[in-house]
Amino acid sequence: MGREHIWLLIVSIYLVKTCATFSTPAEETSTIPSNSTDWLVDYSDIKTKFSLRTAEEPDDDTCYLVPGQLDTISQCQFNTDVKTFVIIHGWTVTGLFESWVSKLVVALYEREPAANIIVVDWLNRAQQHYPTSAAYTKLVGQDVAKFINWIETGLNYPWEKIHLLGYSLGAHVAGIAGFLANNKVYRITGLDPAGPGFEHADAQSSLSPDDASFVDVLHTNTRGSPGRSIGIQRPVGHVDIYPNGGTFQPGCDLQSTIKMIATSGFYYMDQIVKCSHERSIHLFIDSLVNEEQQSLAYRCNSKETFNQGLCLSCRKNRCTKMGYDVKKVRSRRSASMYLKTRGAMPYKVFHYQVKVHFFNERNVTFKDEPLKVSLIGVLDKKEDISLVLPVMRTNTTASFLLTSDVDIGELREVKLQWEKDSVFSFSNWWSQHQFNIRRLRIKSGETQAKVVFTAKDGEFAHLVRGGEYVSFVRSKEDHANRKQER
Repeated sequence: MGREHIWLLIVSIYLVKTCATFSTPAEETSTIPSNSTDWLVDYSDIKTKFSLRTAEEPDDDTCYLVPGQLDTISQCQFNTDVKTFVIIHGWTVTGLFESWVSKLVVALYEREPAANIIVVDWLNRAQQHYPTSAAYTKLVGQDVAKFINWIETGLNYPWEKIHLLGYSLGAHVAGIAGFLANNKVYRITGLDPAGPGFEHADAQSSLSPDDASFVDVLHTNTRGSPGRSIGIQRPVGHVDIYPNGGTFQPGCDLQSTIKMIATSGFYYMDQIVKCSHERSIHLFIDSLVNEEQQSLAYRCNSKETFNQGLCLSCRKNRCTKMGYDVKKVRSRRSASMYLKTRGAMPYKVFHYQVKVHFFNERNVTFKDEPLKVSLIGVLDKKEDISLVLPVMRTNTTASFLLTSDVDIGELREVKLQWEKDSVFSFSNWWSQHQFNIRRLRIKSGETQAKVVFTAKDGEFAHLVRGGEYVSFVRSKEDHANRKQER
């Protein structure tokens, strides 16, 4: 285990230990109300505030919508003819809005300039000891449900125009609000819903597919055992997307976060823990502002299978855009989907499945072998993509996933190199290991194109451990087939 992983483990253990024991707030009840609906029209006990943010002042709460007070609708210039986004923050140490809130407001206005964008303020309850704040989600959910019912009944506002976006604990607040509202809201987006205390919670106490007409979820920090990971591990929506496997996000290593702290100050110290957790928000923001660079996610049974490149199909709704433009497909079972991303915005990468068959006169097996691959296209190229192949064995076919953060266009040539193992071995000293490769089969996730590449020189390319790159070009048969298809 590397030094930076040890530090991340120490900080994460501290956080989940803090979250391990739950208690109910002493001064308030936090149970789901009875079947009676009388409480839904009693606004006197609402402690949560609802600010309608503007594009001109996305950082400031200049006007509050107060349930039961219709005059605040006109004062805040709430528009009943357009969509409404309701942003719900999560647990906070400082008791202040984090910087991502205004960034999300700005991004939503960029995509939907005429929309109503409301920020839910439950900071007083959210800055308590984590177990207390987690228990408060039921009370805050009740407040949000009352707010939704008020604008629906008081203004005849259509529920089909309401989209709740909740981060961490805020995702469960959104779920509880959707469950309690008179009518299901159109959509809830869960941004890495909190894990501690919710991994095994019932549907009434956490986000679930029943809470809205459509529920989509981004999972970005699910590392650790169930119930102790910062983000919830189990699927809780109609579509659950796990970027980079949902565990650790690129650009969130200790070195990168320390660099951020050095350049931006100790205010960002919490990013050592929060970077992957908060990445869910920035991925959603990316989907709003980078419409021309939408990331695609693919349905798959597991991240291990996805990493073999076996899930890059878009047939029968098996792929979707991640974030705002997700394909709204409801099914009986949650659809778990995966993708890779870059470490910074724009996060989009291009996915490729590579299948290669290894020939050798002798029956040999190698494990965890380092390879490098270069992809050359008509627009650009991506060189020296590093990967570790779990197994290289005579007369077997290996499949693996490659990604490129560069749009290389139509693929023209592929180069493959077998690097020398860093661990000293006498077999490396006395013998030269190699495999013979006749062809590569490559599928692009983004274009769904399947292409066969053959050895550039001769019938076979000779892949030698510690040797030079070997090249593969598009096969003549593939070119001929394409001409026939046209």
